[in-house]
Amino acid sequence: MAKRDNPRLRQSASRRGKNKRSNHEIGPDGRLQKEAPSKSFASKGAGRGKTEATKSGRAKPVAATAKRQGFSDKKSAPTSRGRRSAAKPALVKAEGAPASRSARREAELDPNLIIGRNPVMEAIKSGRSIDKLLMQIDAVGSAKKIASMAAEAKINVHYVEKIVLDKLCPGRPHQGVAAYAAAKNYAQLDDIFAAAQERREDPLIVILDGLEDPHNLGAVLRSADGAGAHGVIIPSRRAVGLTEVVAKASAGAIEYVPVVKVTNINRCIEELQERGLWVAALDMDGENYSDAELSGPMAIVIGGEGRGISRLAKEKVDKVLSIPMRGKIDSLNASNAAAVLLYEIDRQRRNERMSQL
Repeated sequence: MAKRDNPRLRQSASRRGKNKRSNHEIGPDGRLQKEAPSKSFASKGAGRGKTEATKSGRAKPVAATAKRQGFSDKKSAPTSRGRRSAAKPALVKAEGAPASRSARREAELDPNLIIGRNPVMEAIKSGRSIDKLLMQIDAVGSAKKIASMAAEAKINVHYVEKIVLDKLCPGRPHQGVAAYAAAKNYAQLDDIFAAAQERREDPLIVILDGLEDPHNLGAVLRSADGAGAHGVIIPSRRAVGLTEVVAKASAGAIEYVPVVKVTNINRCIEELQERGLWVAALDMDGENYSDAELSGPMAIVIGGEGRGISRLAKEKVDKVLSIPMRGKIDSLNASNAAAVLLYEIDRQRRNERMSQL
């Protein structure tokens, strides 16, 4: 007996087959083929299960994702259903901070660093005080002219590899040439004698033999200004110049104490002796400074860190002084020793003036 064809049953079966085969399609061979779920379907399924789909097909809990992204609780964490519309937390830059790494490097450059051939050439022409000039070893062209100009101006030229200049001037076209300008122009030896004559005092000069620490030089300038010294002399080689660190360590004394740079300390000692000054060096095997006669025109020689005063300079001075140490340490810091001796000279000078009244 044939079954009756019920239209309602046929329509219901058609709907069930359609829903069941919604993710299938008929291939060329007439068979059903399973199609890959779409991204939207995977996203919706992940949203209902509180998970998020990954590239490998696995699902990770939203809570773990929120913890990894730095959200404090589940309420503030975006669900997988709203991931596309959820905005990432903005990175707020500190006010005044450089926007890029190159900008930060440029901001950290020494303000007294002159970069490039034309700027260095013009600085030499203008007579600006330059402590050191760095030049690439294989530099050609106008670099040779700059080297000859530096030699005429008695500027030390250091030939270095290109990588040294690249690190010194990151991201800047140095053209194989860079120079360190002094924080303040250097004076002449006659300027020191003119300052003493203006104050109607005997000259008092500090000679630093190879001091390399900028903080020590700044401290010596500060003590020299406080004790009434008329100037400081430093060598042009193997010694620190007037850098920004020196200016800061001097607490402003760099503006009031003339600093002279000479090529030969030993020759300078001889010249000062010819101009009527007594020259005394500070060393460990000398006479007790408090027993020495230190009034009158005077220059004191302070050695560098570690090495002390050079042998030739020690041979040329008129006397050698020492500061007695009562503790376990056998010597003072160079700037401290200079301060002790400067104030002893100032004390003897004041006593001499008082005795003449």
